[in-house]
Amino acid sequence: MKLSALLPLAAAVILGSGLKAEACSRVLYVGNDSLRIVGRSLDWKTPIPTNLYVYPRGMAKEGNSIPGSVKWISKYGAIYAVSYDGGVTEGMNEKGLVVNGLFCKGTVYVNDSTMSRPPMSLAMFPAWILDMCADTPEAVALLSKHDFNISGATFDGGTVSALHWGITDARGRSAIVEFDHGTIRIYEGQDIPVLTNDPTYPQMTAINDYWVKKGGTHTLPGTVSSPDRFVRASFFDQNVEKTGEADLGFSIVRSILMNVSVPYTYTVKGEGNVSSTQWRSFANIRDLRYYFDVVTNPGAFYIDLNKCDLRKGAPVMKVDVSKSTGYVGEVNRHLFKTAPFTPMY
Repeated sequence: MKLSALLPLAAAVILGSGLKAEACSRVLYVGNDSLRIVGRSLDWKTPIPTNLYVYPRGMAKEGNSIPGSVKWISKYGAIYAVSYDGGVTEGMNEKGLVVNGLFCKGTVYVNDSTMSRPPMSLAMFPAWILDMCADTPEAVALLSKHDFNISGATFDGGTVSALHWGITDARGRSAIVEFDHGTIRIYEGQDIPVLTNDPTYPQMTAINDYWVKKGGTHTLPGTVSSPDRFVRASFFDQNVEKTGEADLGFSIVRSILMNVSVPYTYTVKGEGNVSSTQWRSFANIRDLRYYFDVVTNPGAFYIDLNKCDLRKGAPVMKVDVSKSTGYVGEVNRHLFKTAPFTPMY
């Protein structure tokens, strides 16, 4: 794995004293016959309403409402998970590129050199990558241009969106993107298996290396802390059966994520980095299936991106997750035309 310490990246986020963070986990399952599935859990103290949007290619977009913000026309169609109908949490595009945003409370986007660059809201940042990049090298190249300035609105009573990102493409080329006092640091590798929250990715891998040497068959850390979840996810991901069958692969990675999820309604008082799992997603890169698993629903469902109309001029489509209690399996029939979501700049 190589570390690319890129130029400083901009932001205009004021970090409040009441910073709290989600306890999220991301796992990449690599099976046979090019099967790759990126699973992630989203954990928070209260439910985060999240709907699924399918956007066609060829749409004009902007990164912020501030004059001079980043503007682009999407090259690729994509499915977005949009929280509060206002911000893209993650997604997968038609080329199989997957972007997942997870909380990392040590994140600082801004320094003195970053303030004059074109604005880019966190609400649109993952969509920008998915819209413009076919693979991880293109995403790294886009970020390394350093011609944007990230900012983000607070939510849920003043919570700051302090994030880091996992990026994975159809060939398993991966990148972990973190912000260190205005500097973007990108850690590249093949099939990077796990990402959780803080500490930073290099520190987390050092912790995991300790547990790898101990061996995991008879001893694994068992709490819901970020390092413990990282270690357990890494061990199981490396020791489960490899399959090329999509449904079985989904079941395998889903079981890993359940092992590192936080039980519903469980919280740790005074620890903002631990909250109960609200939903899990699974992006089957090979087959372009995007699964969604709400923990209060009886079953999981998926959108088949192959069957979506992603041509320029096609309508934006949506699945209303609040109505998904009975959804199981493919739900393309439940997609309906909708206006684009309004970003929470």
